[in-house]
Amino acid sequence: MIKAVINPDAYHGKNKKSNFFEGWYFKIVQPHTGNTYCFIPGVFISSGKVPSHSFIQVIKGNENNFKYLKFKKDEFKASTFEFNLKVEESYFSINQINLNINQQHEKIFGTLYFENIIRWPDSIINPGSMGFYNYLGFMQCYSQVCVVDGRIRGKLSINGETVDFTGGKLYIEKNWGKSFPHSYIWIQGNSFQKGNGSITCSIGDIPLPFPLRSFTGFLIGIYVKGKFYKFTSINRSTLSINCENEKIALETYNKEYFLKVEGSYKKESFMSLYAPSDGNMIPIANETLHGNLSVSVYDNKRNCIIFNDNCSSAGIELSDNYISLVNEIKRKL
Repeated sequence: MIKAVINPDAYHGKNKKSNFFEGWYFKIVQPHTGNTYCFIPGVFISSGKVPSHSFIQVIKGNENNFKYLKFKKDEFKASTFEFNLKVEESYFSINQINLNINQQHEKIFGTLYFENIIRWPDSIINPGSMGFYNYLGFMQCYSQVCVVDGRIRGKLSINGETVDFTGGKLYIEKNWGKSFPHSYIWIQGNSFQKGNGSITCSIGDIPLPFPLRSFTGFLIGIYVKGKFYKFTSINRSTLSINCENEKIALETYNKEYFLKVEGSYKKESFMSLYAPSDGNMIPIANETLHGNLSVSVYDNKRNCIIFNDNCSSAGIELSDNYISLVNEIKRKL
């Protein structure tokens, strides 16, 4: 139990018999074209009509193309003490992926190596990006930002075309538990115009056991100029969100810093990824990899802007009822 809590990158489903999922999200960006790809390996352990199975979700952002590749459950192998997993003949870790995919007209082969990895700062008391929430055994869904930012070295053969990702950008996160939040918003980007930087934002309606009520939880982190800034419900930061006309804007602040993120997207670029809900894996995660962000960080004590840049190839994911989450946040302000 404790080993799994303090190492959220590793596999948590060893003793799970039903109603459980776990998936790792690898987002890679080609440095010259900005073409973005995602690979999501994972496992779904069923308690209903859908059979248990493992999977690799393949997202090609430049084509708005998505495939959910199913494999047998026993073709999934993962370590419970380190970030290391396998689905059929494809291998995934924090340092590299080795893909060997030949299914549903997807032929993807090759190895990518990951370098200059930046982690979310944590501690024994606050392990991983969710911090002490990882110690609570009743959460519906857990999340972990494994790699905030990183560089890629290597090539992939994607349906007969060789794509060189050397010098490209890497981001890794994962989720596990019973079901995705009822309502959530997710934003991520690390392809900034002026240089290095990475931002990740997760906001969701978090249910609690009866008779407790749900609450709005958020994990927002930005790494710029060699420093990591956290804005979370754990450290009592304040959050506001506004959404309209294919745009989303959020502002969050604490005693030391103020962060503003403005995102834009096109509805037609969204794809429906599979996520767990009520004991099934269904296409409820609406995501685009064509988002654009404008991000600024303000130092309250020094009264100055310490970061201001634009980001392309950003991921934006919205649940079907994300507006109810926005309205709930506005109501509490």
